[in-house]
This record gives sequence, structure tokens and C-alpha cells, in this order.
Amino acid sequence: MIDRNAMARGMAEAYMDGAVSIPYALLRTYRALKLNDTEGMLLLHLIAYRQLEQNDFPTIEQLQERLGCSPALVGQSLQRLMKQGLVTIDEVFDPQTGIQSEKYNLSGLFQKVGELLAAGELPMRSASGNESTGAGEDGRREQPETSNVVPIVHKAVNANLFVLFEQEFGRPLTPTEYEIMNGWLDQDQYPDELIRFALKESVFAGKLHFRYIDRILLEWSRNRVTNVEEARLHAQKFRTGR
Repeated sequence: MIDRNAMARGMAEAYMDGAVSIPYALLRTYRALKLNDTEGMLLLHLIAYRQLEQNDFPTIEQLQERLGCSPALVGQSLQRLMKQGLVTIDEVFDPQTGIQSEKYNLSGLFQKVGELLAAGELPMRSASGNESTGAGEDGRREQPETSNVVPIVHKAVNANLFVLFEQEFGRPLTPTEYEIMNGWLDQDQYPDELIRFALKESVFAGKLHFRYIDRILLEWSRNRVTNVEEARLHAQKFRTGR
């Protein structure tokens, strides 16, 4: 027998828990943005955290709990969203309290969604609320692009680098740390092996933090160090004071 009173109480609690306003255009376009389901759900949770919990910067652990996946996967998904310009991290300074904080900025996402709709790359809703079926002129349904769920090749390779950092730090990386590493790889274009060696040098020096690793990589870049062997020679010269 169904307990109707219990069902009613459950429904009431569900409604009282609040509702999140999700742009329908996001649900219609996330596949065209080449996002997989994990990345799509991650965006929805970022929106939900902001609207219902006034939390503009949920931690990796909080997102992991909601998504039910590993911290590494959450970090990799955030990295890809930031690389595509859909999500950025803004620094916010409160002059009254003197506290500096960070928040996720999704303006890039909604700009891309708007561009897709404006360009007519997705069917607009008809007056009846139905969308195009996606059939071609010959009446046959077009096959969906399979590239939407295929990861970028170098992303899988670099994933091991992120795992290595998490193992050395003994904790999941923060979104800001993922963004820093993403900058090393994509903007500075430091080789993977050089970043690994910089991490090793920071461990050896007993200064395991990102600012120190960043200074090591910058010093090598200024001295035209491009591989591990050159970095090892440079480190030896530095230690001997030459």
C-alpha cells in the first residue's frame, strides 16, 4: 500500500527545498557546445549553488558529492570548461571587510549559447513549442555527431599530471590550482615533463606550494630551459652558487 500521507509530506518538503531557474537554451545547446553529460551537470550545479545557497565558489569536494564522481574527474571537467572559455574564476575584494574571495563566472557560457542561437545553428522553438526533428531534406534523421563525447587527446595525457600533483599535495586540487596548471600547459606551453620536474624540485626544497613551482618554471623559461636535462643542470648550478 502506498502511504499517501508520507508521499504528500515528501512532495511538500521537495517543493520547500527550493527551485532553480535553468535557462532552457542551455539544455538545448550544451551538446552543440560539445559538452558531455558530466560537464553539463557540473554547470547546472554551479548555477544551483549560486541561486539557492548563495555559494559562488563551491569546492571540488562539494561538487564531487553532488555529481557522484571522483575529484579528478570534477577537476578535469572544470579545466575543460575553463579552457573553452565557458567558465572563468574571478577574484572579488570586499573593501569593507578586506576579504578577498573567488567566484565562478558563467558569462562566457551564456555568451556562447546566445551566439549559437543568434547564428541559427540550432532550431528555434516554433510557436507550438516544438523543435525541429533534425531530419534532412530526404526525410531521414541526421546522425548525431559522436565527437561531442570524445575527449581531447592531450587532456587524457595531462590528466596523469593532475593526479600526480594531487598525490604529492595529499589532497584534491582547488579550482584555482587547476586553472594555474591549465595556464602552464596552454598559455605558457611548458612541457609536461618540465612541470613534473618542477614539482620534484619543490618537494626536494621542502616548499610544496604552487607559487614556488610557478617561480621555478618562470626562472627556467627566462633562462631558455626547455627540457629536464637542461633544468637539472640549471638546478645544480644554482645549488652550487655558480
